[in-house]
Amino acid sequence: MAASALVTIRSYAHAMDLAISVSGLIKKFGDVTALDGLNLEVPVGRIHGFLGPNGCGKSTTIRVLLGLIRADGGDVRVLGADPWTQSVPLHRRLAYVPGDVSLWPNLTGGEAIDLMGRLRGGVDRRLRNDLIDRFELDPTKRGRTYSRGNRQKVALIAALAADVDLLILDEPTTGLDPLMEAVFRDCIADFAKSGRTALLSSHVLAEVDALCESVTIVREGRTVLSGSLLDLRQVTRTTVTATTRIKPNPIASAPGVHNLRVGITPNTVTFDVDSEQLDPVITTLSGFGLVAVKAQPPTLEDLFLRQYGRIGSEGADANSPADDGGSTK
Repeated sequence: MAASALVTIRSYAHAMDLAISVSGLIKKFGDVTALDGLNLEVPVGRIHGFLGPNGCGKSTTIRVLLGLIRADGGDVRVLGADPWTQSVPLHRRLAYVPGDVSLWPNLTGGEAIDLMGRLRGGVDRRLRNDLIDRFELDPTKRGRTYSRGNRQKVALIAALAADVDLLILDEPTTGLDPLMEAVFRDCIADFAKSGRTALLSSHVLAEVDALCESVTIVREGRTVLSGSLLDLRQVTRTTVTATTRIKPNPIASAPGVHNLRVGITPNTVTFDVDSEQLDPVITTLSGFGLVAVKAQPPTLEDLFLRQYGRIGSEGADANSPADDGGSTK
């Protein structure tokens, strides 16, 4: 699959409402084009992953969604509203967690949580206190004394305790230890069970794979891959390892087979196969006398790396001023 090609797969009903709808989004900073016709659709009730390397335009997109910057072209709707002209009522219905949280230095963590909650009409006190316990936060300490991870906890608790329809999360687990990352995943899963929506931008592919039903992958300001993880895996390759009684080397020439590798013994091979060719390839393998076979569907990391390449040379735009004047996401 060509990295520059846009692949969009919809397994959800076309009539389903969209929490986020972005079409042909364009944003320029002087001579630099940060977003070049980007498309993004997030159905209501989904946790949707938003992926791409530094400098690809993810954070610029999020700023447009939040109404912090104005798009130069395209159509953007968040919860049915224009985020630029209707940002005030819109922000009562969404919560945002950045990857690097700054707090009021003289307010305690608990006071900061309550202040952010009041901006949206208050927080659920029972849920607030439960989240404080789950994230093991001391809410009596002042903001200036918190580590980066604890500042992140304050923002997450404030967002999760708010009565909102949409969470926009930009690297939300930055600074959290693995135990707290697990707590975050549980909390987001609980949030989604209530039928609400989250857009999760993260470099932690395992996190996105565990939480998200669908993803959008962005490259150089454009959407290159979008759809449900289930359907995206069906249009890419499956890795097969097989041991046979007869050397199965001829399988290398079978339709849909790629990158054949011989194992420790010549009767064991590993190869990639296009998913639509999996059934006939397994049938062909059985002709060599199958002893053992293992089929591994592609991981999210596989999908991502096949768009960007393992060397990472396409990430040369990471120092572009597209996001934050050079501090990119």
